[in-house]
Amino acid sequence: MSELLKWFERRRSLKVLKVMERHLALTISAVEDLERAIKAAAERNSQLVNECLKRVDKSEMEADSLRRSLMVELAKGELSPSIREDLMHLVKRIDMVADWSRETARVLNVIPINDVSKTMWDASMRMMEGVRKCAYSLRICVEKLVQRKLKEALNAADEVERAEEEVDALYEDARRLLVREEFKTVGLAVMFRDFLDAIEMIADWCENSCDQVRVIVVSMM
Repeated sequence: MSELLKWFERRRSLKVLKVMERHLALTISAVEDLERAIKAAAERNSQLVNECLKRVDKSEMEADSLRRSLMVELAKGELSPSIREDLMHLVKRIDMVADWSRETARVLNVIPINDVSKTMWDASMRMMEGVRKCAYSLRICVEKLVQRKLKEALNAADEVERAEEEVDALYEDARRLLVREEFKTVGLAVMFRDFLDAIEMIADWCENSCDQVRVIVVSMM
């Protein structure tokens, strides 16, 4: 039995695993509230946009605090440096999903929603739906890892990768629409491009996180 697999079975590891699960839950919440914010923007509901964006900020800040706690707990553990580093990398990568959700929220917060066409909001919504699928598959991937269901974790990692590829295709479609769109100002066009870029980065970090799960799974086999 591998060192990491033994560690997962110890009672002392339960605290770390529970904090990892909470960290992941907050990350998923940030993604979900970001999707709600984009939908509200498409519906020109500025009040709901603001409410959702505040929740994204709150989830990301709480997730960041948990990430720091996890780093401390892992540093106290009995794992070898290489395995400890693998787990730390996983936590950091998942945290980047929350970070980019908040960054996307920050960009959305300065976009005048009434000045963006339905075409562009629809394109961003399609991307965000794909990002949510990425995040949900990532959650399953990490849950299966924690449960030591290694083959299922790898299957979920493959699902994350497929969802990320779908987001990439939607991102390309959105960029085609972007260059044909007549924005009121150049600044708004640039800001909306940054908005689409940030959405795509969330999916990228979901994929990066599942790549790290694959590394960990191999070390457990």
